[in-house]
Amino acid sequence: MSPHPHPLSNRLNQAQPYALAGFRIVIGLLFACHGAATLFGVLGDGPTATAGAWPGWYAAVIQLVAGVLVLVGLGTRSAAFLASGSMAYAYFSVHQPEGLFPLENSGEGSALFCWAFLLLVFTGPGALSLDRVFGGAAREERRQEPVTA
Repeated sequence: MSPHPHPLSNRLNQAQPYALAGFRIVIGLLFACHGAATLFGVLGDGPTATAGAWPGWYAAVIQLVAGVLVLVGLGTRSAAFLASGSMAYAYFSVHQPEGLFPLENSGEGSALFCWAFLLLVFTGPGALSLDRVFGGAAREERRQEPVTA
C-alpha cells in the first residue's frame, strides 16, 4: 500500500458527507411514503390501517414520523434507531416465520430498511441536515472524538 492516498480517494472522501446525506434523504423519503400510504391511502392502492390497530397503525406512524425526521436530518440517530428496530420487529414477527431467508419470505424491504437505518445510527446524518443547523451533529462529533493520552 502506498503511503499517499490516491487523488480519487481524496475526492471521494471529501464528498462522503454529501453522499451520506443523499442516502439519508432517499431512505427517509421511502420510509415516510410507506407510512403515508398505510395511514392515508396515498401513493398506492393498498389498504389503510385502522386507527389504533396493532401493529399496522403503530408501524405506519413510526414509518411516517421517523421517515420524515430522517429525511430532514432532525434527531437522525434516534429516529433511525427507532425505525431500524421497527423493521427488525417486522422482519422477525411477520416475514421470518414464512421462511429463513428474505427471498423466501418477502422480507427484503424490512431487512434492507433495518440495516440502512442501523447504518445511519452509527454514521449520523451527513451534510445538509437540520441536526447540523441546530448544532446537534457538532456536539455529537465532539463527544465521539477519540481520547488521546
